[in-house]
Amino acid sequence: MCRRIVWTFPFQELKYPHDEGGQAGTVGGAGQNAGMQTLAWAEPTWAELAWAELATPVGPVAVGCSDAGVARVRFGPPPAAPGPGAVAGEAGPPGEGGPARGAAGERSPRAREDLARRARQELAEYLAGERRAFGLPLDWDGVPERNRQVLGTLLQSAGYGQTITYGELARRSGLADVELPARVAGQIMGTNRLPLLVPCHRVVASDGIGGYSGGTGIEAKRWLLILEGVLPPTLDWAPALAG
Repeated sequence: MCRRIVWTFPFQELKYPHDEGGQAGTVGGAGQNAGMQTLAWAEPTWAELAWAELATPVGPVAVGCSDAGVARVRFGPPPAAPGPGAVAGEAGPPGEGGPARGAAGERSPRAREDLARRARQELAEYLAGERRAFGLPLDWDGVPERNRQVLGTLLQSAGYGQTITYGELARRSGLADVELPARVAGQIMGTNRLPLLVPCHRVVASDGIGGYSGGTGIEAKRWLLILEGVLPPTLDWAPALAG
């Protein structure tokens, strides 16, 4: 299933229980990490995404594609249609750093829908154990620079079937200028808007698999690590069916 939705997003500050210490929070206010760039990320004021969704063993997954590439992967169905005050189909200001509406090179609605179907297929193949790497363009628009730095390091450091600890990810990402860098890395994983494609499930604690804010939470992370061979399968475990 693939559909195109146009709606408005407010600025969002996210708090997730994904850090190594198991405590939710953002960074940038008063306290131990004062002065660090906030972990909050800003959605474009207006966004036009083509959405596709699929059923998986860890719950429904939806993928949204913009002009620049895959912009969202979310556990659950696509977002609801806009409420009062948001006019579907109306053009609005572009998101910061993104292409202006009508700019040269902008994807057509059909191209976004085709990319959403392709992303759905690649995700289905991955969840069926038939794919180990993705070949999809990613839309990083609106992601704070430090978050992108850490997520980019994750992409380079932990391939299929590999894991990295929050502390090691923080070290490789150059987070030496903050206190409790492992916790900061975990918080950044919690704001990852491209789970599965940017594999925050491969980031683990030094004494266990750590937390996870997507889908069914820790059980979704465990299922994904079993899929990739990091953990031994449970008696009732089975991969998804590609399709």
